[in-house]
Amino acid sequence: MTVQPHKPSARKRIISLGLASLVLTAAATAREATVLDMAAFGAKTDGSDTTPRVRAALAAIGHGSAKKLVFPPGRYDFHPERASEEYLFVSNNDEGLKRIAFPIKDLDDIEIDGQGSTFVFHGYTVPFLLDRASGVTLRNFTVDFSRPFHSEGKVLAITSAHVDLEFSKEYPHEIRNGVLVFTNGRKANGPATTVTSGEILYPYGSLLAFDPVKRETAFMAKDRYNVGEGIAAEKLGPNRVRLKIADISAKAGDILVFSPKGREVPGFVITDCTGIHLTDITLHHCGGMGVIAQRSADLFVKKMRVTPPPDGARIVSTTADATHFVNCKGKIELVDCLFEQQKDDATNIHGLYAKIIHIHTPSRFEVALVHPQQAGIDFIKQGTRIELNDGPSLREEGFATVKSVERLNKHRSIVEIEGTLPESVTVGDSIADADANTAEVLIRGCNMRGNRARGILLGSRGKMVIEGNTFHIPGAAILFEGDSRFWFEQAGVRDVVIRGNTFDNCNFGVWGTGCIQVGSGIADEFKSVSRYNRNIRIENNLFRHFSNLPLLSIYSVDGLTFTGNRLERTTAYPAPKAGEWKMFHITDSDNVKVEKPATRSTTSSTATSAK
Repeated sequence: MTVQPHKPSARKRIISLGLASLVLTAAATAREATVLDMAAFGAKTDGSDTTPRVRAALAAIGHGSAKKLVFPPGRYDFHPERASEEYLFVSNNDEGLKRIAFPIKDLDDIEIDGQGSTFVFHGYTVPFLLDRASGVTLRNFTVDFSRPFHSEGKVLAITSAHVDLEFSKEYPHEIRNGVLVFTNGRKANGPATTVTSGEILYPYGSLLAFDPVKRETAFMAKDRYNVGEGIAAEKLGPNRVRLKIADISAKAGDILVFSPKGREVPGFVITDCTGIHLTDITLHHCGGMGVIAQRSADLFVKKMRVTPPPDGARIVSTTADATHFVNCKGKIELVDCLFEQQKDDATNIHGLYAKIIHIHTPSRFEVALVHPQQAGIDFIKQGTRIELNDGPSLREEGFATVKSVERLNKHRSIVEIEGTLPESVTVGDSIADADANTAEVLIRGCNMRGNRARGILLGSRGKMVIEGNTFHIPGAAILFEGDSRFWFEQAGVRDVVIRGNTFDNCNFGVWGTGCIQVGSGIADEFKSVSRYNRNIRIENNLFRHFSNLPLLSIYSVDGLTFTGNRLERTTAYPAPKAGEWKMFHITDSDNVKVEKPATRSTTSSTATSAK
């Protein structure tokens, strides 16, 4: 029997020809104009899918001379069914095959202006990918998702054995086989099969309570991990569920947040780019980090607002860090931004370590990317100048130039260097790109509050200036981290100025040992000799402080000054346990100058308002 080749339907042929014609026509128009209007590509604010229209517009820009794309004001919806598809390795997020609404690849000097529009994404759709692009500006729009990747339930009652919750319609859910399952609330048009059910599921991996009045993590609330494939539950009534679980750090009236199991859908992925500007953008939600940039340079984020929608119905914004920068250089600027109520830090700026797992010869060795969310992030190439570090102490053991790299897989590579390794380098030590993670960083005029964990994690080797910001953070407002034993994040600052900031009643949660803290992964036996962080100046800041944790919790630093600062003791949260308060806890450090801050007490009983 002869098998006839498949012929597309007439309707499909018409659609394909229509889109091709649209691209060619728009490309011709683009050669004549410097600005393209999305309306010319058929973009509508009627709920229809804008994704193919964006692909056509970006193709037209690629074929023409137009450099600016504008959206008429309104709401635009983006669905995954006709989005481009690419397997992405995204540092500190989950790798995978992603659907992408705005694939901005190999484009230079372009601008996308939303003119105040709202972009609503459906399902597992990554909003923006910028790859090998330069001089790109994105401005004037809001990003949200039709169904959040996390879920929120109001605590009605809680005992040592169960929690009773009430969910709004924004978080569709069912009890299946006795387990709580979150869905998108829609069933398939046809019968379910062993391959697909036609619905979207939103698995969860941890729980955390938020205070709905203060709109921040509940006082001293702890994450509840180890929920397996779901929590045993029973229905109590319409939108009401009883969770059969113990050890939940919450109280009646709190909002219990079910965090997604992974970080699969970051908002803006920037990789191998230069000169990127994100300006006047509101990010209500995404299923991962808000902005994640890797192996890029000159990144400018101005007037970005990471915040839940203004109606107050949702308490969490992004489900991980608001921003995150990995192996970046040039300049990083965060100016006049709002980062609130996200499920992790406001920003983390660091490099990557690869672990030496086998030394074949004095000049040839095998390395591994150990942390699973660093797999596939190839940062060592021919000609790279690498830094060699002792694993337990994080001390530099020397530098070398890479002669060749043989990539075995997404986890492992064999590196050959010019010359030979220092004799002190052994299996278990680490390597990093010595010339990446050197960005000059400016964080100015930003407001960071109400989120889980910490404020900003500083690890760039370039000059860093942190000034005129307000921190209201449940853990450490500023953390100097880095380690080559767990996260494998290269840090170790060299020149940091922290001045003119307000630290407003931080440490009301469990994520820190002080307001400004060192948390570098240096083995205890090496803290006395390692000086991983250097030259930190903390000047003319206001500390509004209720906690009995110290203002500074510091170790293994060379060069620390604390001068001209002011302290207000407050009653913003329940009084700490009785006992002597130690203002500073500084050990194993050199060249330290600490002046006691000018101090006064205040009767203030509330922290800065979250709104």
